[in-house]
Amino acid sequence: MNILTISGSANRESSNQRLLKALPTIIKKHTFFHFEGLIDFPLFTTDGDKNPPSFVLSFKQSIRDSDMVVISFPEYIHNMPAVLKNALEWITSSGEFDNKKVLVISFTPASPRGEQAMQSLLWSLQALNAKVIAQLPLYQSELKIKSDGQLIGDSSIESIKIVFEFVG
Repeated sequence: MNILTISGSANRESSNQRLLKALPTIIKKHTFFHFEGLIDFPLFTTDGDKNPPSFVLSFKQSIRDSDMVVISFPEYIHNMPAVLKNALEWITSSGEFDNKKVLVISFTPASPRGEQAMQSLLWSLQALNAKVIAQLPLYQSELKIKSDGQLIGDSSIESIKIVFEFVG
């Protein structure tokens, strides 16, 4: 299965970015490719949607080419980051998420952070007709990412593995 990973963080070197890049170290059965650069997207406008920039077209194609999408994101003021919401708005009218399998991961410092942001993202994905297969709250207090990309946190790693076993 080809899995596209997308970090919803506005920070290029975020913990969410590092988490997604570490997934292939524990999930070897699938092929992962990562889309970077949501922060570079211009603000969505309906006029811009008529002639989107090339990297927005690349984003859309990456989603179409994937069998599943994994989105990992932090919480900003009880919501998903604006860069992620903006990217989703760029694909509203073109339908790339229509019936697409999606795993959503909130990766925040500690519980209960991320709960409201998760709900916000789920509403947006529902509006895009995505097929959300699972939602997974993970916490930096329980899951560490070493500088070499190795994940440390037995129960969190086990949760990730269970979700991917469920996916197939």
